[in-house]
Amino acid sequence: MRKAMAASAVGLVMAVAITACNGPAGSNDSGPATMGGNLVIGRDGEGSTLDNTNTDFENYSIAIFQQIGESLYATTNDGQKLEPLLAADMPVISKDGLTYTVKLRQDVTFSDGTPTTAKDVKFSIDADTAGAGDGGWGFVNGAIDKVTVIDDHTVEFKLKHPWAPFVADLSMFSNAILPDNYGGKTKEEFYKNPIGTGPFMFKEWVKGDHATVVKNPKYWQKGMPTLDSVTWRVMPDANTRKLALQSGEIQVEQVTDWSSWDEMSNTPGITAKAFPSTEVDYIGMNVDRPPLNDPHVRVAIANALDRDAIIKAVLYGNGTPANSIIPKGVPFYNPDNAGPTFDLNKAKAEMAASTVPNGFTSTMLIKSGDATQAAIAQILQSQLKPLGITLKIEQLEATAQKARRFATDYDIAIGAWTMDIPDPDQWTTAALDPKGGLKSAYTNYNNPDIVALNAKAQQTNDDATRKDLYTQIQADVTKDSSLALMYYVPYGWVYSNDVQNFFVTPLGYLDLKNVKLAAK
Repeated sequence: MRKAMAASAVGLVMAVAITACNGPAGSNDSGPATMGGNLVIGRDGEGSTLDNTNTDFENYSIAIFQQIGESLYATTNDGQKLEPLLAADMPVISKDGLTYTVKLRQDVTFSDGTPTTAKDVKFSIDADTAGAGDGGWGFVNGAIDKVTVIDDHTVEFKLKHPWAPFVADLSMFSNAILPDNYGGKTKEEFYKNPIGTGPFMFKEWVKGDHATVVKNPKYWQKGMPTLDSVTWRVMPDANTRKLALQSGEIQVEQVTDWSSWDEMSNTPGITAKAFPSTEVDYIGMNVDRPPLNDPHVRVAIANALDRDAIIKAVLYGNGTPANSIIPKGVPFYNPDNAGPTFDLNKAKAEMAASTVPNGFTSTMLIKSGDATQAAIAQILQSQLKPLGITLKIEQLEATAQKARRFATDYDIAIGAWTMDIPDPDQWTTAALDPKGGLKSAYTNYNNPDIVALNAKAQQTNDDATRKDLYTQIQADVTKDSSLALMYYVPYGWVYSNDVQNFFVTPLGYLDLKNVKLAAK
């Protein structure tokens, strides 16, 4: 992979950022900050595990782990380039593109004071790779043939074939560097109290209530973190979170119900900021369930979606229609891709050519208590009626709904994706390759021609060739996709003006090591 990704997409991702704040980004008028303090973040759900190699398809667990564990490389704040983190420099790459040699920083220790070495790197990457067959993230390491320890601070990666996204994959949270052999513990024991090199250390996770990390006093980046601790509170109801923020019970919350955005934007003492994102939201269809196995039916549904109406009703205008499987702000995104648009005549023609020209009945699985999903489901019910499609709505508690989706035990469901690396491969593989680790975004979609194009894009380091391949993929996938794309949406966050330097990258990473709280 290139040592730096092209930055041409920055303007595209900035186009979806809609900002309303009481002061410049990363600052406020609340006065001087102080060291220490506990930051409390309210969120609508919680994760399932701190096992970074197998965090399922959700961001709750990832957000906590990313404060604890760090990888060899990191993405710059604009979400476009890679830079060394635990690595001392960018890798030395052999002429044939098959050998990557990485030198490690020599001033890094784990939070227990143990020095970080190449043995830890080898163990961590191998552990992530081994989890590929269990539904984990190890599929991103599929090109690795062997990881070799050269000396305490040098590690060598041998690849089976050229792999363009390799350095980006090394920046994944799943490839975070952990102690060799889990520090002498079993894997299960380790992940009850994981140890990493990050700015914070794990303290506790009270299921259904909160999770807390505390300052790592041995953190290698001097002067960081500035906070004593961070606590994530589980608060499923959007109005409860809003009131908790206004009363000072919490200081930060991510907006999942955009109906309160304008109100929060104009609330004294509160900053409302829409950060540029790489999020794409979609309707996922299980292709193992007839008649959703019929491409004509899936295309009909995709063209029956009035995306502008959904954005207006659900996001209150804070989004743009999605035209490509690759999100805005990701390299090789094609702004001119002719994705599905609201075209009822085309939708009816596709239904007429399908195996169910007179329509059918299907069920949409949504999270109970999720106002956004409930609104989308109701809108979709209405928009599919002209096609003769009767859509029933089944609500399940968030954890149970997720389990059904991951088991592909559903007809239709709402999904969303946020990139973790500055390369399209992670998502195109997860969404389009049934063997890519996530069963084609849990739809079991399988188009051999697209899988082959994706493999070619992975295995060439030539940017021009990759661009052509991804342009073709973006065009071809609209013809039979299992994902009816809806919209791109920024990350909406609201926080107290007492919170300073709060920042979210386009890849969704909460950079909390520089956050400060105003002095009281």
